[in-house]
Amino acid sequence: MILFRGFSVFAGKNSAMTRTTPNKRLIAILATAGALLLVPFISMRLGAEGVDWKIFDFIVAGTLLFGTGLGIEIALRVIKKFEYRVAACVAILVGLAVVWAELAVGIFGTPLAGS
Repeated sequence: MILFRGFSVFAGKNSAMTRTTPNKRLIAILATAGALLLVPFISMRLGAEGVDWKIFDFIVAGTLLFGTGLGIEIALRVIKKFEYRVAACVAILVGLAVVWAELAVGIFGTPLAGS
């Protein structure tokens, strides 16, 4: 029996109820975002010069990465035509790059610009 998209409940042997979540793409996207956050963390621990992130930097970067990943996942689920999927994903990734660059070096000179 299918409950809703992505989750199903079925009776196996001995009438045991089992729930499966077949959405491997979402797990891969979120794991990739988490792995990307490990790069500056490990660099700081190894004493790399120029890497000095505070907890707020990790929160902002995590929000951007996880938000981008979830946005791409939603776009891939909702949009059916391949060309529109590619365009939506590219737009989301360009948005991430612009916001990241603004926060890092201030390409537009907004008050959110980094130092």
